[in-house]
Amino acid sequence: MQIHLIDGTYELFRAFYAAPPARGPQGMEVGAARVLLRSLYGWFKGAGVTHAAVAFDTVIESFRNGLFAGYKTGDGIDPALWAQFPLAERVTRALGIVTWSMIDFEADDALASMAARAAADPRVERVLIVTPDKDLAQCVQGERVVGLDRHRKLVLDAAGVVAKFGVPPAAIPDYLALVGDAADGIPGVPRWGAKSAAALLSRFGTIDAIPDDPRAWGVPVRGADALALSLASQREAAALYRLLATLRLDVPLVETVDDLAWRGADRALLAELCVELGDDGILERL
Repeated sequence: MQIHLIDGTYELFRAFYAAPPARGPQGMEVGAARVLLRSLYGWFKGAGVTHAAVAFDTVIESFRNGLFAGYKTGDGIDPALWAQFPLAERVTRALGIVTWSMIDFEADDALASMAARAAADPRVERVLIVTPDKDLAQCVQGERVVGLDRHRKLVLDAAGVVAKFGVPPAAIPDYLALVGDAADGIPGVPRWGAKSAAALLSRFGTIDAIPDDPRAWGVPVRGADALALSLASQREAAALYRLLATLRLDVPLVETVDDLAWRGADRALLAELCVELGDDGILERL
């Protein structure tokens, strides 16, 4: 079997900015939810998905906000998009997809936890983490656990992670700690960029192993003295940033791999939802 683990938050954001505004009978904005419904169902049927789950950031804040005040929040999210978060979760449940609504943890943590669990099951041929989010690149394992950008039809295996970022999957948290991640509110270490981070992490593996003395680096890096000085003064911050970027593998998900079997939409829930979306034609097509 193949397991598809879907980043629902990304899918909803994408649907919102790809869809024209549309209001349901109750006057609520539903355009993104309509697109999400059609898109996921069409993809499931066309791709022959048999086992799947989807995770949403039901609230944007998580335990990481208690670790770092600058971590991402829900501030700035378009109210019309924010209002469709609960609706999006109802869409995936109506489609019969196991849906995780994350509050203390993030959606990425749920996906990472199930990816690790599924990869340990000898019956699973491959785990596909359905998102282009760079955070989840750390979960990639050879060709067994891969990333999938379903819209661009791109698969990211371990070799692809190295080609894209210059470091193996295990080094992605260290990479993000150095270069930063604006989407998550991780500032990174001053002066460090993608090239310098990749060069040093490919040489030493982790931030902790990078010597303070640039003469010991053994790889040519532009501005090495300034980079070394910056890292030496920011090691404590870098350790925190790495912690923020490291996905948790211990989210207490109750479902087993077998529970992820997709048996089609829930007709009753779907019919109720289609009325709310103001598009009975969706039900007829599905």
